[in-house]
Amino acid sequence: MLFVAPLVMPFVGLVHAVAHIVPADHLARLTARHVRGPVWAWHLVCTVALALVWAVLAGLLWGWPFTTTAALLAALGVMPVLGLGYLRRRARVKGRPQGFWAVWLPSLFASVTLFLVVFVGGVLGTLTGLVGYQPPVLSAGQLTGVWRGADGTALRLEPGGKAELTKLPTESESESESGDRLADPPYTVCDGTGNWSTGKFGDREAVVVRLESGCGRQTYWKIGGTEGAPELFAQFGDPDAGEVWILVRD
Repeated sequence: MLFVAPLVMPFVGLVHAVAHIVPADHLARLTARHVRGPVWAWHLVCTVALALVWAVLAGLLWGWPFTTTAALLAALGVMPVLGLGYLRRRARVKGRPQGFWAVWLPSLFASVTLFLVVFVGGVLGTLTGLVGYQPPVLSAGQLTGVWRGADGTALRLEPGGKAELTKLPTESESESESGDRLADPPYTVCDGTGNWSTGKFGDREAVVVRLESGCGRQTYWKIGGTEGAPELFAQFGDPDAGEVWILVRD
């Protein structure tokens, strides 16, 4: 990712300039001609408005979280749009021409620079521990649906707490002599119906699945991934070197 970023960022910056920076600048100047108010304020309003529009589209097309996407796009758009407005005013005062490249080059440069700063800052923050991972917070309604894993594994979580399992690993009924999780085998593959609820496994939010039959025991599927791509995962066997199963939303 670190090696690919320098090649990708110019393209991302170009898309950002085309879809957000330049349109927000044009829309702000057009609005300022017909509505009273400082131009810089209209730059802010139009930047945020376009961020909201793109956040809605991203949510509909790719399932991105609206609040996070809108806030990020607005934050990445404010400085370039205000800077472009400042350059326009400065060019008018000095009598310089405001042609095509006078608009696009500053917009592209500002967008690429911002994305590079955000990317590098995020990488450094993650490596140094300043930015810690936070699992997504999902409501019961967001958890309902079908979750699938490897080898045909499926877990259907229905509203009301009913669960349907297909080739799903669960905590094994057999235990070691000490009664811990080091059973052999560490899990039992089950089919059937049961119920589910939300709960806690340590400090993590989890989905607790209980079967109606005698196959396996209740199993905690912890919530992971991101808001846009959530996951359910469970570890079986040795806590330090166990087998991890991951389910993703269908």
